[in-house]
Amino acid sequence: MSFRDQHDLHKRRFSRNLGLGLVLAAFVALVFGLTVVKVGVEGFTMKPQNEVQD
Repeated sequence: MSFRDQHDLHKRRFSRNLGLGLVLAAFVALVFGLTVVKVGVEGFTMKPQNEVQD
């Protein structure tokens, strides 16, 4: 028993989904990289509050 060849529509849909997935992964990597750089430069410290306001 053999599988039928994929229809052209499925091939195009797969390539579009793959491209969108790569763009999403690049965006996540960019946000992660910016976060690492920002935390690395300033360090992860909480700035003390001078006064508590009522």
